[in-house]
Amino acid sequence: MAEHAGPDKPTRFQTHPSNYRHWKLTTSGDVATLVMAVDADHPHRPGYELKLNSYDLSVDIELADAIQRLRFEHPEVKALVVTAELDRVFCSGANIYMLGASTHSFKVNFCKFTNETRLYLEDAAANSGLASLAACKGTTAGGGYELALACDEVMLVDDGNSAVSFPETPLLAVLPGTGGLTRLVDKRRVRRDRADVFCTTAEGIKGKRAKEWGLVDHVVARSAWDKSVGERAAALAAKQTGARGPAFTLGPIEPSVTDAKIVYRHVELTIDRAARTANLTVRGPDAAEDIEKVAASGAEPWALRAFRELDDALLRLRFDLTDVGMVTVRTEGAPGLVADADRQLAEATSGFAREVRLLQRRVLRRFDNTAKSFFAVADAPRSCFEGVLLELALGADRFYMLADGDEQIGVRTSVANQGFMTTWNGLSRLAARFYGDDAQPAKVLAAGAEGPIPSEDALALGIATIAADDIDFADELRIAVEERASLSPDALTGMEASLRVVGPETLETKIFGRLSAWQNWIFTRANSTGEHGALTLYGQPERPQFQWKRT
Repeated sequence: MAEHAGPDKPTRFQTHPSNYRHWKLTTSGDVATLVMAVDADHPHRPGYELKLNSYDLSVDIELADAIQRLRFEHPEVKALVVTAELDRVFCSGANIYMLGASTHSFKVNFCKFTNETRLYLEDAAANSGLASLAACKGTTAGGGYELALACDEVMLVDDGNSAVSFPETPLLAVLPGTGGLTRLVDKRRVRRDRADVFCTTAEGIKGKRAKEWGLVDHVVARSAWDKSVGERAAALAAKQTGARGPAFTLGPIEPSVTDAKIVYRHVELTIDRAARTANLTVRGPDAAEDIEKVAASGAEPWALRAFRELDDALLRLRFDLTDVGMVTVRTEGAPGLVADADRQLAEATSGFAREVRLLQRRVLRRFDNTAKSFFAVADAPRSCFEGVLLELALGADRFYMLADGDEQIGVRTSVANQGFMTTWNGLSRLAARFYGDDAQPAKVLAAGAEGPIPSEDALALGIATIAADDIDFADELRIAVEERASLSPDALTGMEASLRVVGPETLETKIFGRLSAWQNWIFTRANSTGEHGALTLYGQPERPQFQWKRT
């Protein structure tokens, strides 16, 4: 289970179905059922109860784990039913008292994590042959409805009482923070005037009207509920053509954690709290390995393990190291081994190999979406910005390279840089880096096909931001890091969120852009979180007092 974050008890993002407190996961043939049964007495941290299937970070950590495990451990499952066992309540959304008591940073990072989890559910449907049905046998409000919207189909019980709703704006003076507004109009194509009515009607919309407006797909009487859910799940499973497997059991990730360092098998995060900086190092494989043979033996290949560790480290940076704003990113490894792993994954025909690549892509997108300044640094002969690890340098805000005389430091491309590892808007990181210059990514890949690209050539090709010799490099990097750490974290978050996403907008970029801008701003406003704000006073007899000037 997730633990309360703090200096002595960092957040644990790793769990297992045997340890779930809030969900029950079962499988039967090609259908899995995930039942929300939130334990009110075991919140992420003390101070509130998780009543009415409301959720907090601990609930979403388990949800994320369940989705990941279905993709790797249960390739036979083609459809997932997300439902609840609480009578007449599917989910009442994020716990309001948790939000009211949380720091601003926690609220925003919580919303970001829940957004990513729901997008990963959609990713499973789009790429892994795992469709989902939200079976809402009761009231479905706020984040609960946002979870339902992330599923392929939504079924609502028609009992005269159960409704879907987004009560955040009328009751809390905030927005549905988990992509709800965007999914209403962009995904479900609800007319925007109807969406306007829906989002300002606290009690929500039920029954036939909910279906007529496109808010749900099916409205079913209680008497026909179980049969209808079973039939729809079977129909969804029958439509899936994507193949996963063979099954692979995801083992625990248990880093060594101290106040100054978090150490995994392939990843290490060192922290300078006084300087508000950190260094993230990702190491390549120790030796060449046959990925599918390693997986068949039950061991975890580097390509999977390293990225699961990187994912955990990124989440710890977000939740436990909020004061750290500047992160240098380094890599280490022997040349050729990462590129060989990339080649094996790209050429393999198994569903397992494809799932590993998809996981790598999701983790890199988590990296893109993390509100820290990232400077990639290649300053040692064993630097290994190669293939899928080169994506970290391409996704960083800047890339500093030491220009050594014997050209031992450089970058290497692989098949991983040729378009599969896309960002949330569908562009490769090379295409995003050279947006507007369609020929340059091909030039970079052509140069990489000939061998390692030394620092000065990488600068000339536009891969490196700065390439300096050993006389200037250390001072230039030190000054850049100190300068960045001294700037306003609010301004940097906005700046980076804008600069990292170039080109076309997608549902995903809209969700995260609006979270970074609108929801981030609304969470700091007096109308919601001030002394007399709606979120602050929720559940109390006193009415909120709004500042009426529009800005």
